[in-house]
Amino acid sequence: MAAQASPPVHTEVLIIGSGFSGLGMGIALDKAGLGDYLIVEKADEIGGTWRDNTYPGCACDVPTHLYSYSFEPRTNWRRLFSQQPEIFGYLKEVVAKYGLRERIRFGQHMVRGYWDEDERRWHAFSADGREYIARFIVSAIGALHVPSIPAFPGRSEFRGAAFHSAQWDHGVELRGKRVAVIGTGASAIQFVPEILDEVGALTVFQRTAPWVLPRADVVFSERFRTALRRVPGLRFALRNGIYWGAEVGAYAMTRRPDLLKAVEWLGKRHIARQIDDPALRAAVTPDYRAGCKRLLGSDTYYPALADPKTTVVTDRIDHLTAAGIVTADGVEHPADVIVYGTGFHVIDSFTNLSVTGRDGVDLGARWTIEGVQAHRGITVADMPNAFFLLGPNTGLGHNSIIFMIESQIHYVLDAMRQVRARGAVALAPRRAAQDRYNAELQHKLARSVWNTGGCRSWYLDEHGNNRTLWSGFTWQYWLQTRRLRPDEYEFIGPAPSTPVRPTVVLEDKPAQRFPTTLAGN
Repeated sequence: MAAQASPPVHTEVLIIGSGFSGLGMGIALDKAGLGDYLIVEKADEIGGTWRDNTYPGCACDVPTHLYSYSFEPRTNWRRLFSQQPEIFGYLKEVVAKYGLRERIRFGQHMVRGYWDEDERRWHAFSADGREYIARFIVSAIGALHVPSIPAFPGRSEFRGAAFHSAQWDHGVELRGKRVAVIGTGASAIQFVPEILDEVGALTVFQRTAPWVLPRADVVFSERFRTALRRVPGLRFALRNGIYWGAEVGAYAMTRRPDLLKAVEWLGKRHIARQIDDPALRAAVTPDYRAGCKRLLGSDTYYPALADPKTTVVTDRIDHLTAAGIVTADGVEHPADVIVYGTGFHVIDSFTNLSVTGRDGVDLGARWTIEGVQAHRGITVADMPNAFFLLGPNTGLGHNSIIFMIESQIHYVLDAMRQVRARGAVALAPRRAAQDRYNAELQHKLARSVWNTGGCRSWYLDEHGNNRTLWSGFTWQYWLQTRRLRPDEYEFIGPAPSTPVRPTVVLEDKPAQRFPTTLAGN
């Protein structure tokens, strides 16, 4: 006899993902008085990026006094740029404090969903066939969660160990091995120096040189951490100093890319101080405007490249063999282990979504044709009651993404409140409002360093449009998301003959006042 299918799981709000976005959304719902929600997570533990990335040297490139929830400050961070175990531990502490674990269903990889117009509900399905029915659905999957490995010819023929940096195989012994690293992005500049002493030889394949700036990490003394805990206003001042210092870069990146020449001077000076070989200096000096790709920081990366053990290869990779990597010049570079530091699927991770909205609109197909876009990066026309945290054009090149997450969570809560206040069951942005918003956003981005800086980055789609980053200061986004504008939305009433399942509702609360600091949402 065939096993009986499990009954659908009903909830008011379904949150997909348990990283910073998903956990923050759950906590905000509890604080707002909505207890009827579930968080579904594809893995067996919370944490998202900070669960998956365990490569040697993995750390945050934003000071963690800012890269943390404003409502859950921590005074005992050990370093200015905290490493993965400490950030992962922080998230687990937050889960324990707010009792979130009982709200999370692990091992639920969501694969598709559709809006039922008669029921005015979302139906979402996991890979194991479990069905979830929800009034609101919140995507908190983030952008950097699907590793991207180029389809090099012969990749399957390589006989050694090979893995992506986000799926680090700690069971592979690197001691004395010939290790090839493909990619020189944010992850590689962290793990390359960490594995150098262990490997026998290191070959780094560089397609595009990154801008790497000095970054002296600070280990906080016990006295300083005690002062943060006991001295009124000190932690607040530190967080705000970091925030406003980071905001300075937004003007140059979005309005005056020519001002970034000063950053290029600093980067070239950093190379000259740490690399003596003129040929290597030339090879690692970028030929595009600083900031066009993500600015990186390290005091150990260039010395690792200059080490006698290391060879930097700039020729294009042609194919892989059983014993190594062959470049376009015909040279085979032997390797025992290959580590792919090749980043993630970002824009195409959105277009691959299997989501169907009103009137059968296929979201992935629409975004493939029209480009990935949303209203204020959060809601999408024809997708009622669907919200995307860290959606299109809400990434950053200069500040803490946690600030953007908290701004979006506030907007989502306001949307839910306004649905209830108007006696509706759903809302969706008007297509005209969404189009106006994105036209203005792309107009601003057209003069940004990401669009004019002379490089090709993962920020841009195949048409050269920036679908990833925000176009200005983060405080401007904060202002835009303080209150949902009803005229930009269509409010949808209940279906005539469809019973609505009783749910816990949001309490009506006054809008938050302008905070004393923009670094605390």
